[in-house]
Amino acid sequence: MSKEKVPDSKILNGKPLEDLGDFTTTLRVLPISGLAIVIGAVCAVVALVLLRLIGLFTNLFYFGRWSTAMVSPVGNHLGIYAALVPVVGALVIGVMARYGSERIRGHGIPEAIEAILINGSRVEPKVAILKPLSSAISIGSGGPFGAEGPIIMTGGAFGSMIAQLFHLTSAERKTLLVAGAAGAMSATFASPVAAVLLAVELLLFEWKPRSLIPVALASALAAVLRRYILGLGPLFPVPEHPLFIGPKALLGCALVGLLAGILSALLTFSVYAAEDAFQRVPIHWMWWPAIGGLAIGLGGLIFPQALGVGYDTIGNLLRGNVTTAMILGVLPVKWLIWAVSLGSGTSGGVLAPLLMMGGALGGLEAMFLPTEGAGFWPLISMGAILGGTMRSPFTSIIFAFELTHDANVFLPLLVASVIAHTFTVLTLKRSILTEKVARRGFHLSREYAVDPMELLYVREVMRTKIAALPAENSLEDILHSLKTKHRQSQRLLPVVDAAGQLVGVITRGEIRERLVHEGDALLARKLEEIVAPQVVEAYPDEPLRVTVHRMAEKAVTRMPVAEPETRRLLGLISLDDLLKARTRHLEEERRRERIFQLHNYFRGGKRGGGDPCEIIVNTDVR
Repeated sequence: MSKEKVPDSKILNGKPLEDLGDFTTTLRVLPISGLAIVIGAVCAVVALVLLRLIGLFTNLFYFGRWSTAMVSPVGNHLGIYAALVPVVGALVIGVMARYGSERIRGHGIPEAIEAILINGSRVEPKVAILKPLSSAISIGSGGPFGAEGPIIMTGGAFGSMIAQLFHLTSAERKTLLVAGAAGAMSATFASPVAAVLLAVELLLFEWKPRSLIPVALASALAAVLRRYILGLGPLFPVPEHPLFIGPKALLGCALVGLLAGILSALLTFSVYAAEDAFQRVPIHWMWWPAIGGLAIGLGGLIFPQALGVGYDTIGNLLRGNVTTAMILGVLPVKWLIWAVSLGSGTSGGVLAPLLMMGGALGGLEAMFLPTEGAGFWPLISMGAILGGTMRSPFTSIIFAFELTHDANVFLPLLVASVIAHTFTVLTLKRSILTEKVARRGFHLSREYAVDPMELLYVREVMRTKIAALPAENSLEDILHSLKTKHRQSQRLLPVVDAAGQLVGVITRGEIRERLVHEGDALLARKLEEIVAPQVVEAYPDEPLRVTVHRMAEKAVTRMPVAEPETRRLLGLISLDDLLKARTRHLEEERRRERIFQLHNYFRGGKRGGGDPCEIIVNTDVR
């Protein structure tokens, strides 16, 4: 948006200003969308394969049978030997990570972020194979993880692989990588809208149609295909809750959000405290998952329901079919084994454990909060935990809805999720997802705002009191002015004709260099003969963003500003002026002032005009 009306007759880069739109998306989005749709279909099948692998390894490890049905480790007959199953699985993962790819370690989303930000959205093909395999072994051997992080990384890997087959830019590869991640998540959880929001809030780092459209189409197609390969959602159907819960219950939602925020901060701290502890263990990192696996095994002996992905336990919490003993067992045991095993560097996701721990916290809160139906407080607490831990409140709200299809909880989820988000934003510098990226030496900002370079125009920051050289003068005529001072502030010297029209530009350095090579013969020549006629110039009515891009493309740091129709010189703009624009934006954010004051309300006044702009056209270029 602009701060003042620009006349329709103005021209910007040869185009009428009225042709400039809100978005920069071109027809290029259509072939990228076509590729994204193909990727969405592929990743729906990938999601099915991962879920089947999890079922297969769970059955093999705990029941010794060949079956891909999703089962819980609870009910196995291994006795005390069940504690060794996670150790065996972790040993396999350690070997795969060391001799296959270290990228399979972790919970998936940070690795996807790193691939986007640092590796040009290029993922090695072997990661697309090893990541789902290692995650399936980890979860199937009792790992207290979810499938969403690995499936996001795996879907992204397949999207990146397909993108690398075509002649695409890094930004287009990023779009297709994220399309794969969103498609896989959509098919896994029957949550197409939440998958798109997660992509925007955590992976795309932009809100542009060029990326949103392909990602949304990939997610939508994956959700359609899920109907035929996995069945319809919701994943956790719940009885419908009241449409209006009243002020007292809304205050309860605020308390739930606060407690969820506190738990989110503690969960994040515990994971990285465990990771720091493993860094001090004097053995190779390949063996760390085995130590984490031992913690899982011992935790499973104490409370078997904490093992595995835990979808059945989450469903029972949301339906209110759990005992107090189960609630009291799920939260501490799941927390401990999840933090230790994730800190050890094994492979697994974070969303499902967060859902389970959030549901358990909600079950505790239901003991003293107003009764609003079975599973109401576990559901609200689950959404709040996601909003606080991932720092993505809108994703958490929509995700909770798509998991349950209970539209009546939007308002309670909004209150709880935003308060949890507020708490963690104020108490933690980074989320559980971005901390790992930061520990690898990379910082990212997740705040989205309009660039001040979009709001300011060249005419607002350009310098108008400048020196310009007459084109009809010879170099000898102005040479004495160039030598009057050894340090000159204006390095770029525009050359204009008698009407003030820009003829060309020359720099002080160019003059010195040409004098060395051409000698006194150059002195007699007129300036219009020796200046560069091909000028990289700016225009007064274009946003600073356009000027910055032109500077980067043409490798210049200073440009003359001219009228596009007449080429009449208006001023100069440089990187220093662009920095002044940034400074003005910072001042607007930091300076506090009272605009409306009663004692001045009836006072009259007048505004004085500023100094008129001028171009100093002479030979004194000091």
